[in-house]
Amino acid sequence: MSERHQSMPDRINQRLRGILFLLSGGLMGMKPLGEGALPVNLGGYDYARSSSASAKLQGVDQVLVWVVVALLMWGMIMVYSASIALPDSPKFARYAQTHFVFRHIISILIGFAVALLAFQVPLESWEKFARPLFVISLVLLLAVLIPHIGKGVNGARRWISLGVMNFQPSEFAKLAVIIYAADYMVRKMDVKERFFRAVLPIGTAVALAGILLLAEPDMGAFLVIAIIAMGILFLGGVNARMFFLILGVLVFIFAMIIMTSEWRRERIFAYLDPWDQKHALGKGYQLSHSLIAIGRGEIFGVGLGGSVEKLHWLPEAHTDFLLAVIGEEFGLVGVIFVISMFFWLTRRIMVIGRQAIQLDRVFAGLVAQGVGIWIGFQSFINMGVNLGALPTKGLTLPLMSYGGSAILLDMVAIAIVLRIDVENKKMMRGGRE
Repeated sequence: MSERHQSMPDRINQRLRGILFLLSGGLMGMKPLGEGALPVNLGGYDYARSSSASAKLQGVDQVLVWVVVALLMWGMIMVYSASIALPDSPKFARYAQTHFVFRHIISILIGFAVALLAFQVPLESWEKFARPLFVISLVLLLAVLIPHIGKGVNGARRWISLGVMNFQPSEFAKLAVIIYAADYMVRKMDVKERFFRAVLPIGTAVALAGILLLAEPDMGAFLVIAIIAMGILFLGGVNARMFFLILGVLVFIFAMIIMTSEWRRERIFAYLDPWDQKHALGKGYQLSHSLIAIGRGEIFGVGLGGSVEKLHWLPEAHTDFLLAVIGEEFGLVGVIFVISMFFWLTRRIMVIGRQAIQLDRVFAGLVAQGVGIWIGFQSFINMGVNLGALPTKGLTLPLMSYGGSAILLDMVAIAIVLRIDVENKKMMRGGRE
């Protein structure tokens, strides 16, 4: 329709769209907006195309996807490098050199398929099933403690064998707690300033999960779950006084757990002085060899595959201490690059959550930020342990370390975040596909 035949309101709207286009990035190389398109620059993507398929493709945060893919691929390479010598040990003599990397690839493929399914689920469906998911997680945490169901490794009973992979219920519990806590805060929004009505019920639920986790034992997973729940409570609007009260209670609980457990106390003492003769061959063994590995790497590393510490010196090199192998083979540059990627990933996820909350999608926003807390905090703990900044704790590096259920649930969590981002952008486009 020519401008001469347009009504006055249509001409005004068209000029307003032109002005908004300039303000939202039109002067920086964006294509002109088509008729009826919303003039908003969302992460540098062009949403003015009429094709539904193109809009859906562009709606996914492609930079976030490629960062996750890069972490997965680099992790796969490092798992192979860190585990290639394990069959030389009598403990793994019956395994092939590609055993662990093959299972790791299978886990990634399964995780990709499940993540695609999770991406198709609207956030309102996750909210609807938040409480059943949490109950299922508790049932699984209980089931893993039952003989002949739970699988024990190195004195811990944390896995349920599924044939192609060992499923770890604590990883599922992390995601279930995120969804449950976000749903809980939305339901309790009107009483969030009252401790006994807002904080105590979810505190009891987390404590129940914690008791089951400590029975495995898996204090690391309990720590992550407690931090996730506390973070969502704070981001959901619980005031600072309640937040510090919760923090104080958590510090007291974990201090009591450590004080009443001799082997946990020994880990703390070993962390304080891993080179002491008493600790070097005991609880400080992993930490001391992790530091040796990172020290050998210096600035640029000894090269891919050149690690010496992975040759039966550093236990769990392909799981908890993968970063130490990265530090030895890629040096300080490699370690800084990994830290930077996780920092960017965590920050981007938190931004997506904040955008959802600004769009009055509180549940979706809290879920995204809960995933950000999970990925950020667990990677911080793993890196701190590998670098000797924190006591040794059995937590893997998200998206990179060997571990089937960890990779699976990490990818599902990222898929949910991508779904939240797509729904945010769809809302900002006025609900159009």
